[in-house]
Amino acid sequence: MSREIKIILISLSVVLALVVSFQSGFYVGLWQEDATQTDDPYLASIEEAWNNINVYYVENNDIDYELLSQYAIEGMLEYLDDNHSVYMDPEAYEKDAEDSAGSYSGIGITASVIEERFVVVSVYESSPASQSGLLAGDIILAVDGVTTEGMSFAELVARVRGEEGTSVNLKILHPDASQSTDISVMRAKIDVPSVYSEMIGEIAYITIDRFSEDTDEEFSRILKGVKDNGAAGIVLDLRNNLGGLLQTLLNITSCFYSEGNILTVRENDGTIKKYDANRQSVTTDLPMVVLVNGYSASASEALAGALQDHDRALIAGTATYGKGSVNVMFELPNGGGLYLTTARWYTPNGNLIEGIGITPDFETDLEGDELVQWALDYLNDNTD
Repeated sequence: MSREIKIILISLSVVLALVVSFQSGFYVGLWQEDATQTDDPYLASIEEAWNNINVYYVENNDIDYELLSQYAIEGMLEYLDDNHSVYMDPEAYEKDAEDSAGSYSGIGITASVIEERFVVVSVYESSPASQSGLLAGDIILAVDGVTTEGMSFAELVARVRGEEGTSVNLKILHPDASQSTDISVMRAKIDVPSVYSEMIGEIAYITIDRFSEDTDEEFSRILKGVKDNGAAGIVLDLRNNLGGLLQTLLNITSCFYSEGNILTVRENDGTIKKYDANRQSVTTDLPMVVLVNGYSASASEALAGALQDHDRALIAGTATYGKGSVNVMFELPNGGGLYLTTARWYTPNGNLIEGIGITPDFETDLEGDELVQWALDYLNDNTD
């Protein structure tokens, strides 16, 4: 069984449920000797129900057992009422692994579910999506003629991605537009650098899009360049960063302080595990401003919270998303995955941000380049 620990936002709701209704009526009692093999009475009931459907249901030849098992899993997850615990079919699970590796075949966007609609959170620079006119804030209404209403996030991902060189047709509602528009996008291999940087005067502006497998290595190389350029401060932009891998988060945070706690995890059995800073080859003590917004989630919240609690940086922007959960990806025998919330995490000061988020030191409605300019001005006015 493959397990991968992540603290990442999966902004979707489980919409398929297994609904079981016990009603009085006509029934036939049937004896099945040795129908189940487990000592757990609850699991035994599930197994026996499955066996009864398989053997005795009137139209059992028409049953799609892969879909039936998926519905059963999603029904259990719906009972948990935790939007961060989800089932991924084999195709979605494979694509999630591609995301963690930092490359995939698709169009180059990040999307999220906002008020039950699929919204483009960001468009990668020079991607097929940007060249086709897709914008951050666009609402995806349909994919190849199939409405997204009632569609799961995993299905959206599966439909939008595809073989390199093929096209996907999207019905889009642009921000503030009254009518939708159709956009055709040619899929390509998306090698997504997760860290971007530039020098703006004496200040280094660095953006981290997500925390994937190689993000810490990318960040280390960029940070070395920042030091070589003699930067006087850093603006670290975590806006629209939905999260990523725990170890990557720990490595990047450790570049900013070498001793002290980063986060604390409370497991479901009450066990407490502290994650502290670890030695990194490249570090910095430059003054910092960290930019966040309502799409800064999970690992990006953990980074912002750690820097805030250690008085290592000024946090600016709007309150973050509020995902204080640790999730583990369990690979299932059918090739799918169960992404399950297994623990809660706390900032160094013991704050649980689940459903609350990180409150910035400087709260402002400034967005886009205006917030970046505010941060640059702040550092220029407060550094020697």
